[in-house]
Amino acid sequence: MEEVREEVIEEEFPEEEIEISPEEYEETMRHVEEKEIVKGKVIQILGDEVIVDIGYKAEGVIPISEFERPGFPLDVKVGDEIEVLVEKKDTPEGFIVVSKRKADNIRRWERITESYEKGIPIDAYCLRRVKGGLEVDVEGVRAFLPASQVEMRVPKDLESYIGQKLKVVVIRFNKRRSNVVVSRKVLVEKELERKRQELFATLKEGEVRRGVVRSIVSFGAFVDIGGVEGLLHITDMSWARVNHPSEILSVGDEIDVVVRSFDPEAQRISLSRKELLPDPWEDIEEKYPVGTVVKGKVVNITDYGAFVELEPGVEGLIHSSEMTWSRRVKHPSKYVSIGQEIEVKVLRIDKDNRRIGLSLKRVKPDPWDTVKERYPVGSKVEGIVRNIVDYGAFIELEEGIDGLLHISEMSWTKKISHPREVLKKGSRIEAVVKDVDEENRRISLSIKEFLPNPWDTVEEKYPVGKVVTGKVTSVANFGVFVELEEGIEGLIHVSQLQSGGAGLPISKISPGMEITAKVISVSKEERRIRLSVKKYLEDMEREEYERYLREQKEKGQDDR
Repeated sequence: MEEVREEVIEEEFPEEEIEISPEEYEETMRHVEEKEIVKGKVIQILGDEVIVDIGYKAEGVIPISEFERPGFPLDVKVGDEIEVLVEKKDTPEGFIVVSKRKADNIRRWERITESYEKGIPIDAYCLRRVKGGLEVDVEGVRAFLPASQVEMRVPKDLESYIGQKLKVVVIRFNKRRSNVVVSRKVLVEKELERKRQELFATLKEGEVRRGVVRSIVSFGAFVDIGGVEGLLHITDMSWARVNHPSEILSVGDEIDVVVRSFDPEAQRISLSRKELLPDPWEDIEEKYPVGTVVKGKVVNITDYGAFVELEPGVEGLIHSSEMTWSRRVKHPSKYVSIGQEIEVKVLRIDKDNRRIGLSLKRVKPDPWDTVKERYPVGSKVEGIVRNIVDYGAFIELEEGIDGLLHISEMSWTKKISHPREVLKKGSRIEAVVKDVDEENRRISLSIKEFLPNPWDTVEEKYPVGKVVTGKVTSVANFGVFVELEEGIEGLIHVSQLQSGGAGLPISKISPGMEITAKVISVSKEERRIRLSVKKYLEDMEREEYERYLREQKEKGQDDR
């Protein structure tokens, strides 16, 4: 090594010798301390050693292995300026011990510390993917970049970052364990915040901006319009119905959007795309005049009706009441299904509110228009019992035409507590048309017309003066009702219960008792029979008296 240094000196000063005292020589030398980092220049590379001049009386020697980095080519040449750590000076061999690796290690941890404390960006080289993120090289130190800290949202493909150089900041480190965690997201957030401030300062409602679709969700898409993302809601993507944004957009698409509104404080931007497309409602009244029959496709069914698409962006509603002429309206899904092509009639158009009223039933003639001709009073009809209520049953004669069979029209005489005693839902019956009210859409039916009416012969069966016996069915303040036969009752007024002291006061009478009385009036038209216990008792007394007189008269004749 001494021979090498002599050769170097001879080459630099070949022809003259300079007389200089040791003190003067010392003053020309740089003063260095052990453990100090100093700058030096590579003056020679010999085999596996690099010679460095640091301005001291002796040169430093560094093993070339300190310049080697796994995966990187050797990067050292004569003339390079480097930093080294003085480990030992004035060795017996006449040179100093320096280390580039140790100097680099000190400097890299200084930069890592500075990045952590001050947020100063440093370079990170992505080496490979590891569990939960990426392994990166930061200043020669292996560090961890979590997936959640790569972008604002976790990237789907971390592999694409391998081999890239990224700017990051240190968010956590432990020098003793050589444990470093970095984040790119922090810098991205700062950059986005800067762009947000710039964007919101220049943003105007109604202006058109070029944007890139960054992500798609069920309710819309987020579009980057210059470093800031705005929401393009699914309802603002197209005039037509969109079931999912992916039907018309993909991540990465470049599209023009209109700024509908924005809130700088909340940092929200609402975007629209359909305003840049032709509005199908512009000439809606000319395309779909009221009263015309048009074709459409059922796109949605609700409890109150069905929505029909007449063309992309134009939908009308068939209200449940416009599904059928029948008064028994079922759920709309019983009449139409999603995707079904149907004909509908346009009832009304509200262009301002973008509403069209449609009808399914009006495509066909109203069956009530000719109901009197098809169901004349007195005619016999057949129908199906569709619904039973307390006061009767609704009989479907045809689709859209129901008739009411009132409970009073089920029997001439039998007391029916509920229609279910006579009818069963879904059964087919015959009935007679009693009345047709076309204006109010009502048909009255009767089934008792098929049975003989006992009141037709009541005057012959119960003539005035006839003595009858029956059971008390009910007691009222004004009198007592007595059943003479099934369905035939007579009324004994309270004034007709007693004669003199004979008979029973009304307070002593209860349902189920048998009472004998005399018929005092009959009316088949009014369906009324009036009875009298008083008259019966008076006639009984008269007959007894007359019999007594006859007996006395006969006895007197015999005595003669």
